[in-house]
Amino acid sequence: MATRRILFILRKRHKPEEIVAKLRQVDVLVSQGKSVADAVRAIGVATAVVWVRRALETGVRAAKPRGQPKGSKLDSHREAILGWIESKDDITIAEIRGRLVAERSVSAAVGTVWCFLDRCGLTFKKRPRTPPSRTGRTSKPSAKRGSTASSTSIRRA
Repeated sequence: MATRRILFILRKRHKPEEIVAKLRQVDVLVSQGKSVADAVRAIGVATAVVWVRRALETGVRAAKPRGQPKGSKLDSHREAILGWIESKDDITIAEIRGRLVAERSVSAAVGTVWCFLDRCGLTFKKRPRTPPSRTGRTSKPSAKRGSTASSTSIRRA
């Protein structure tokens, strides 16, 4: 077990240019009639089999792209969604989702619709925030007067 850790620590990290060069070496050896496994062993790499196979099948020598694709699946429906919002000012996200399914056959999660609208600069706040009232209570007190249930309660004599 300790030997594996040492080998893992000592293993060299190859740069993309080095990997491409090694793939080209393997290509040359494979074109000379060697098997992929033999060609990989000949250049001293054990994990290039998958890369070589993909390079032979697709011609692509770069790493596969990672992560989510850029944009949203709602980008192609932008005009329709913004039109629905113009026609009905107080439309909800649930209503937008329903219309997407009914009229466009596109299902989208609440978060997808929300992020799309956020990128468009739209929010759905029904009224602006206001500062708390200085004269009236804004919420019901949690304890009755004189009780010890709340540390802020005051005993009146």
